[in-house]
Amino acid sequence: MSAEEESAPIYKRRLRYPGKNPRRFEDKYKEHAAGNYPETLAKVVASGKTPVGTHRPIMVREILDTLKLAPGMLVVDATLGYGGHSAEMLPHICPGGVLIGLDVDGIEQTKTEARLRSMGWGQETFRVRLSNFAGIHKVIAEERWEGADAVLADLGVSSMQIDTPSRGFSFKVDGPLDMRMNPSRGQSASRFIESTKPDDLAVLFMENADEPHAAILGQGLAGRRFSGTTQFAAAIRNILSLSSSEDAEPAVRRIFQAIRIAVNDEFSALDNFLRSLPGSLRAGGRVAILTFHSGEDRRVKKSFQAGLQSGQYSGIAEEVMRPSPEECRSNPRATSAKLRWAVRADF
Repeated sequence: MSAEEESAPIYKRRLRYPGKNPRRFEDKYKEHAAGNYPETLAKVVASGKTPVGTHRPIMVREILDTLKLAPGMLVVDATLGYGGHSAEMLPHICPGGVLIGLDVDGIEQTKTEARLRSMGWGQETFRVRLSNFAGIHKVIAEERWEGADAVLADLGVSSMQIDTPSRGFSFKVDGPLDMRMNPSRGQSASRFIESTKPDDLAVLFMENADEPHAAILGQGLAGRRFSGTTQFAAAIRNILSLSSSEDAEPAVRRIFQAIRIAVNDEFSALDNFLRSLPGSLRAGGRVAILTFHSGEDRRVKKSFQAGLQSGQYSGIAEEVMRPSPEECRSNPRATSAKLRWAVRADF
């Protein structure tokens, strides 16, 4: 072999895209590199699905109408996620406005910041903080703001987390049974189930997901060790094997929801956030909150009602707002969404 041949670079072929609909998340590079495959992503969206690794913001028009954004406003996106809502809100507060995005998920926050920076949003207008939304009052104090003019919270789990098997939020593709929003803190879902008593697990299933089979599932799942999401889902189905299949699949989704809420202490965080809200808003400031299940919505509704009665809020949503039928058809993940709003009273 000649010297030229020895020094020549060795090129590796890129892995072939395995078929039209690859099942493995890691194989879906066409959706991960959105800019390189616009036609593929357009087809996915047109089919009413959310491209893997992305998140489609829900009820954008309704949120913008509710928050009544204007140039110069100070805004907090308390659940930054993929940044879809922030990207829609930022143009409405320029010039002179500032938006701070909070997210407890450091993995997705880094990606989202880079994405919005690439859109041209600099530090003077768009800032990010690694924080649970329960820490909103502290963040506003550190920014030396009197309060925010508008706050948005989009509760629940994001599409990126659901679609990433290694995060353990979904049973569609096997992954470690983790479910932590912040993987560096707390215990995994697997460890939580193994260390929880049957009666406590049954109560949790009822409180977090209104699960009608809470008692039998608590007895059958508590204290067991599950390595993966599909194994855990199969165990739920097996326990309910005497029931119809119509009962089993909704139960799997409800149990995953209940465990996720518990692992991330979501209700406590939401309660703390709701208590901090009035003190985090300027006089006349507005808040909009998207919820996705009854446990979240009840807490938001009661908090807003209590704030109205105490004089902290001057107005609240009289009726819950829902996405349009057209949005639900084009984005099925919007179907369970509910939007409520409140306005801070004058001091």
